Amino acid sequence: MSSTLKDHESEEPFHVQQRKQIEAFRAAWKEAGHDFKPRVSVSRSIFALVNDEDRRYFGADRSSSDQIGQLDNGAAIFGRSYAAEPDQLIAELAEDEAIQAADTLLLTIPSQLGVDYNVRALGNILTMVAPGLGWR
Repeated sequence: MSSTLKDHESEEPFHVQQRKQIEAFRAAWKEAGHDFKPRVSVSRSIFALVNDEDRRYFGADRSSSDQIGQLDNGAAIFGRSYAAEPDQLIAELAEDEAIQAADTLLLTIPSQLGVDYNVRALGNILTMVAPGLGWR
């Protein structure tokens, strides 16, 4: 499981660095003699903006970008959040190299907004975004 935070190892975007991390892990796994492919998951904050409530909560995240900072005496990079209309999300997520390389995508959701809101938000991803990306 690779989250949205990792050591900042190059000037490449977070998703490219994370894809390379996945590739390095799989190569080391194979080199260690394992005879099956390991599963890899990544996590993202993804919100489909389909009504005014979504826009109020997450509309400011539209301009989200990777953030670089210091963590444990070294540079760290935190991946961006995705918040947009479903068609735009499909286009943006299709270009996220780590999502494409992973076997599983875990969605992070804000528990403070309650069960009803989160069920609807996850449902929007399942019905309006996932099919456009071929996700099941």
